[in-house]
Amino acid sequence: MKKYDNLVTNAAGRVVPTFFNGKEHTPFMGVGKYKPTGRKYAPPIATCADYPDDGDKRVSSIKEALIKAGIKDGMTISSHHHFRNGDLIAVQVFDAAHELGIKNLVWYPSASFPCQEGIIKYLEDGTINRIEGSMNGPLGKFTSEGNMSGMSVLRSHGGRYQAVQDGDVHIDIAVIAAPTADAFGNATGDRGPAACGLLGFALADSQYADKVIVVTDNIVPFPCIPWQIHGNNVDFVIEVDKVGIPERIVSGTTQITKSPDRLLIAEITAQFCDEVGIVKDGFSYQAGAGGTSLSIGMYFEEMMRERNIKARFIRAGSNKYPVKMLEDGLVDYILDGQTFDLEGVRSMRENPGHVNTSPFTSYNYHGKGNFASLVDVVVLGATEVDVNFNANVVTHSDGYLLHGIGGWQNCLFSKCTILPIPLFRDRMPVVVDEVTTLCGPGELIDVIVTERGIAINPLRQDLIEKMKGSALPVKTIQELKDEAEKICGKPTKPQLSDEFVSVIKWVDGTVIDAVRKVGS
Repeated sequence: MKKYDNLVTNAAGRVVPTFFNGKEHTPFMGVGKYKPTGRKYAPPIATCADYPDDGDKRVSSIKEALIKAGIKDGMTISSHHHFRNGDLIAVQVFDAAHELGIKNLVWYPSASFPCQEGIIKYLEDGTINRIEGSMNGPLGKFTSEGNMSGMSVLRSHGGRYQAVQDGDVHIDIAVIAAPTADAFGNATGDRGPAACGLLGFALADSQYADKVIVVTDNIVPFPCIPWQIHGNNVDFVIEVDKVGIPERIVSGTTQITKSPDRLLIAEITAQFCDEVGIVKDGFSYQAGAGGTSLSIGMYFEEMMRERNIKARFIRAGSNKYPVKMLEDGLVDYILDGQTFDLEGVRSMRENPGHVNTSPFTSYNYHGKGNFASLVDVVVLGATEVDVNFNANVVTHSDGYLLHGIGGWQNCLFSKCTILPIPLFRDRMPVVVDEVTTLCGPGELIDVIVTERGIAINPLRQDLIEKMKGSALPVKTIQELKDEAEKICGKPTKPQLSDEFVSVIKWVDGTVIDAVRKVGS
C-alpha cells in the first residue's frame, strides 16, 4: 500500500496528499467552507448481560485486557496525555502488544511526550505502523527523518474529537490511565496518589471506542465520585503499582518569565488589550502556561485589582496563577481543559468554580457551538509567523517536527487572537516570508506582539482604529520582518526533500498542510 498519493494544491496554496494510510481525505477548502453531512459514528451496541453482575471488571494485567479486548494486527489503540511527561502506561501497552506478536498498530494519542521515546523501537520493528496524534521531542524527530512506515497525522485537540465523531478514526481499543477508579470503571483524575487533574482528552475514547480499558493505581469502593469517565463505557479495569508521575504534568516553567524581552512583550500585550477595550468587568481570556503567557495574566490581574473588576471566566490550562485569582475572587470560573501543576489539581478538587471540560465542550468543530468563540481574547505562541499572518506551531525553522498542535488551532476562533512572540530566536527571525508549515490561516490571527512592535492584521480595521494615537509601537508585519532581518540576516530555507512524512489536519478534518522529510 502506498504511503500517500494524489497531490493537490489546497485552498491555502499548499501542496498536500489527499490519499494516505489507505483512504481518501478532503483538502482544506477555506475557513468555514467544509461542512460534513451524515450521522455521527457510533460504537457497537453492548449489553450488560455480558458484564459481571457484581460490577467488578478487574483483570490481572494490561496484556490480559488486550487479549480480552480482541487485539489483532492493524488495530487503532488510543491513549491520553493528562500525565504529560509523567505517563507510565502508553509504552507498557505496546510492550504487551509486542509480546503478543501484534503488528501494524496505529497509536492514537492525544499527544506524545519524551517519556514515550520507548515507542520508537516498536515503530522500527513493525509493531506500530504510525502515530496519529500530536508529537513532541524524539518521536517528532524520528518522524521528520522519514522513519515511520505509515503517514503521521497531526490534529488539534478539537480535531481529534472531531475525527472520532466523524468516523475518520475508528478506535478499536482505548486505554485510559486514571489516578482513581472503582472496579466498575468509573474514573476521575482529580484525586488519588497520582492525581493529574481532569481526564477530558479521554472522553471521546471512552464514548466511541469498541473496547475501553481503565488503568489505575487507586481503586476505591463504588462509586468513584466525581466520575469524569463513566463505567458504563468501560470494559476492563486494571490495577497497577503506579499509573503516572504527577509532578511531571508541569508544563514549561509554569513560572513568570524573568526575561526582560519577554516581560516587555507581556506588558505590551496586556496594554494593547486594555487600550482596545478588552479588559473590562466580565471579560474572558485564555493564556497558556509558558512564562510570557503567565506574565500577561499577571498584568491582567493588576488591572483588575486596581479597577475592582473581575473576569467572568478564564479558559485554562490551569496552574497556580489562575487558581490564586479564582480563590481571591478575581474570576468567577476556571474552565479547565488541562491541568498544568499540582495547585491546579488541588483547586479542581476543592473549588466548585474550577470546572473540568473536554474537547467536546471547548473545541469540537462539529458540535452545536463551542467555548472557543465565546472567549474575548486568547494568547498563543508560535514557532513562525509570516507576512500574511499565517502561523506555524509544529516545526522549527530547520523543518523538524518537534511540537504538537494541542488546542492552538481551535483557539483561533476567539474574538481576538494574539500571538506574543520574540522577533527572533537563536538569531533566527520568527517573522518570515512564508511559514515552513501552515497550522493556522492568517485570517484568524489578529495581532502579533513582539518586543519591537505590534502588527495588527489589516482585516481587523476595528483594532487599527482603536490604536490610532496610541503610544504603543504599532507597525506593519512587513516592518517587523525587515527589522528582524536587519538584525539576524535573511534566514535560509530548511533543506527538505520532496517526500512527505506527516499531514496537518485543520479543525474541520480537511488537510491544511503536509510536513516534508528533513534532508534530501
